[in-house]
Amino acid sequence: MPSNKNGKRLVTQQSVNATVKTICDIMRRSNCAGAMEYVPELSWLLFLRILDERETAEAEEKAAVGETFSPSLVPPYRWQDWAAPGGAKRQEMQAGKLGDFFDFLHDDLLPHLRGLRDQPEATPRQKIISEVLSNIRRTRIDTEYNMWEVIDKVHEIKDDAIDTTHIFPLSQVYEGLLLTMGEKRNDGGQFFTPREVIRAMVRVVDPRVGKKVYDPGCGTGGFLAQAYEYMSQKDVTGTELDTLKHDTFFGREKDNTVYPIALANLVLHGIDQPNLWHGNTLTGREDFGDLFRDAPAQYEVILTNPPFGGKEGKEAQTRFAYKTSSTQVLFLQHVIDSLAPGGACGIVVDEGVLFRTNESAFVKTKKKLLDECNLWCIVSLPGGVFTQAGAGVKTNLLFFTKGEPTERIWYYDLSHLKIRKRTPLTLAHFDNFFAALPDRADSEFSWTIDLTDRRFEAAEEARPYRQQATNKRREAQPLQKRMADLKLAKQTRSDEYLELQDQVKVIVKEAREFEKRAQAIEDAVYDLKAVNPNTVVKEDTRTPDELLDIIEAKGREVAEALAALRR
Repeated sequence: MPSNKNGKRLVTQQSVNATVKTICDIMRRSNCAGAMEYVPELSWLLFLRILDERETAEAEEKAAVGETFSPSLVPPYRWQDWAAPGGAKRQEMQAGKLGDFFDFLHDDLLPHLRGLRDQPEATPRQKIISEVLSNIRRTRIDTEYNMWEVIDKVHEIKDDAIDTTHIFPLSQVYEGLLLTMGEKRNDGGQFFTPREVIRAMVRVVDPRVGKKVYDPGCGTGGFLAQAYEYMSQKDVTGTELDTLKHDTFFGREKDNTVYPIALANLVLHGIDQPNLWHGNTLTGREDFGDLFRDAPAQYEVILTNPPFGGKEGKEAQTRFAYKTSSTQVLFLQHVIDSLAPGGACGIVVDEGVLFRTNESAFVKTKKKLLDECNLWCIVSLPGGVFTQAGAGVKTNLLFFTKGEPTERIWYYDLSHLKIRKRTPLTLAHFDNFFAALPDRADSEFSWTIDLTDRRFEAAEEARPYRQQATNKRREAQPLQKRMADLKLAKQTRSDEYLELQDQVKVIVKEAREFEKRAQAIEDAVYDLKAVNPNTVVKEDTRTPDELLDIIEAKGREVAEALAALRR
């Protein structure tokens, strides 16, 4: 591995983490109080640093075979010009007067980078650069001295300074920074899915090279980044690797702060062309779509974690068959429609989506899922998995393939695990799940439901109520006909008409009640909540007299303790 010519070599995980912590500490004392301020700032600096390193390497590779290389940036806008120790532009500014650097940064460099996408024949990489810098008008760092200190530390953690045979690559260091955005219920939590959950989901879905991968609410890009790592570690050819880097990963994100971070994150992971769309997935409103122009209408792989608990207005609801304010239910409809025939999906949903049957859109969306897709696995996660990422809801993982209806659902229960901040969920917690997965075996923590049988049993149970509703409506028909005759005779105020009207109201109400009972029975099929039938409920067999004796004994103990204290 080449040595770091302009900085020290970082040979341990601790040294990398210490350098990143130092950068964050400088930023915190320099007007970046929280992670939602310093992570975006560090994102664009790391991005430009790694971009410069990669384009330098690409230019050398091209020169070695006699080909020319067209860089995305030219002097003095490359990192090596204005940021690297020894860079010509940096030396010029440091030899000048105080303020020259910030003048260049704010009035020249940042506007130039943001404007690259508008140049004639701008390359995809130039458009990515512009989008990563799209929200950066000024640095948040308060002084030029502090900014130079941050830049020098960023320069130390370039890729070729990190010995990846012993420590994590830079992409994983960056993921640690993203996690801090979700700590202490920070707003960033909505954009961060615990990486161990992502790794488990990617492993289950098992995306292969040649399949297009999509996340309609990609946040910081965690699912796409992990899918790239998983797919690129297979035995891939140079052509296949190029496909992975340019034409495989597609995503959407609406948040103005998080969208550039997602781009930077994916580039840092090695995806040269992240095909990310900036806008609202559910309303279709686009902020920037140039990177998404070649996106297909449907995808072979979808991996996603839609926002929990969100509420949507009518603008979003009008685009979906089953209208609801629930963000997750609308996202689920979008996912089903966006999945190609034969495609596979892994999605995180909160438990409410599974068990709710009191709203038509919830039932109809789940019916659509079960009719159009094979929902073959539901994993019940323990409580607390998303607490560190800012959400305390109980969650489940759904895995399904499109093209055939669901007949059987295999459940796996992890809810018995105790997950806390110091004992987070790890991939090892999924070991027994992965062992049972090939055969979908039933065990203490897994079971199978036959959806075909459940639907049949519900239809049979609901049939008498449907029949009684039909009978009631038939009973009302001659009465309604007589009322129509009286209406033609203009006798709507007659005693007979009024009496018939009351009778019909009663009968129709009874018919509706029977239909409501039948519908509730049939809708109960779509309560998909994981309820482990193997759970042993401990029953308290003590009699009331025994409980009273225990209370009385405890009371005596308390009285004796109080008496001792008073002595």
